[in-house]
Amino acid sequence: MNRPYIGIPMGDPAGIGPEIVVKSIVDETVNEISRPVIVGEKNTLKQAMKFCNIDLEINIIENVEEGNYKIGVLNLIDLKNVDIDELKVGTVQGIAGRAAFEYIEKVVELALDKKVAAIATTPINKESLKQGGVNYIGHTEILEDLTNSHDPLTMFQVYDLRVFFLSRHVPLKEACDMVTEERLYDYIKRCVDSLNILGVENPKLAVAGLNPHSGEHGLFGDTEVKEMGPAIKRAQQEGMDVLGPVPADSVFHFGLKKSYDAVLSLYHDQGHIATKMVDFERTISITNNLPFLRTSVDHGTALDIAGTGKASSVSMVEAIRLAAEYAPKFNR
Repeated sequence: MNRPYIGIPMGDPAGIGPEIVVKSIVDETVNEISRPVIVGEKNTLKQAMKFCNIDLEINIIENVEEGNYKIGVLNLIDLKNVDIDELKVGTVQGIAGRAAFEYIEKVVELALDKKVAAIATTPINKESLKQGGVNYIGHTEILEDLTNSHDPLTMFQVYDLRVFFLSRHVPLKEACDMVTEERLYDYIKRCVDSLNILGVENPKLAVAGLNPHSGEHGLFGDTEVKEMGPAIKRAQQEGMDVLGPVPADSVFHFGLKKSYDAVLSLYHDQGHIATKMVDFERTISITNNLPFLRTSVDHGTALDIAGTGKASSVSMVEAIRLAAEYAPKFNR
C-alpha cells in the first residue's frame, strides 16, 4: 500500500494538540494507512509525551522523504518557536497562538508544494491567536487567506453521514436571512462538485428545511416556498440529483441511513448538533474548495484538561484516517 504523507500541525502548544498528536502517532491504524508528518516544536512534544506516559523517538526532518515512518517514531519538522520555560500549559497565551499559526503556515506550504497529500489539523484557540497578533477567527479563514481561496466549503462527516453548511459563524437571524434562492443554488452546485471530487459517484444531495416541517407549504414560514423550492428546481433541471427541502427533524436520520450521500444544512448549529449527537469524537470537519484536502478534529484546545494526559485522540486518529482515505481521490 502506498501510504500518503499527511501533514499535521501540532496546534496550540498550551492546549491538548501536542497530546493528541503523540497519542495518534502510537496508533497502529494511523501507521498502517499513512505517513504522518508533524509540524511543531520538539520540547513541547517531549513534554506531551510525559503527560501521556508515551515513549516515542522524535526524528527531526527537513523534508518529508527523510522520515522513518514506522510505529514508535514521530517525524517532526521542528520550527523551534516555543520557549518551554515560558509556556504555561492550560492558559491562553499570545506565544502559543502565534506558534500555532506558524505550524499551519508551514503545513500549508508543504501541501501547496505537493510534499504532503493532505493535512489533518489540530485545535487552535481564537483568544490565543488574537493575543499573538494573528487576526483570524479560525482555521477556515486562515486557510482561505493563505491559499487565496474563496469561501471554502465546510463538510462534516461522522460514519456515513456527510453534512455541508450554507453558513458558518454568523448570528442565527443573519443565517436565516442568508437562505436565498441564489445562495442556495450556488451551494447545491458546490456541494455536488465537492462530492464528485471526493470520489462519490452520481451524488445524491438532500437539502434540510429551515422552518418546522419545512414550513408546511407556508403555514409556518414561506422561505421553503419562495427561496428554497426554486433553487432546488433549478438544480434538478440541470441534472443534479437533489431533493428537498426535507424537514430538519428527519433529514439527518435518513442521511445516516444512506438514503442520500450528503445533507446541506442551512446554518451552523443545525448540522453541528445532528452530527455530534451521532458521535461527538468521530465528527470530522473536511474543508473543500481548497487546493488540497484538509480534515480536522472538531473540538477545541480543552485548556481545562491540557497537561493531564486525559485528552482523547479518537478525533485526531479519525481525521488522519479520512485524510488518508480521501487523498487519493482528491489528488487523482
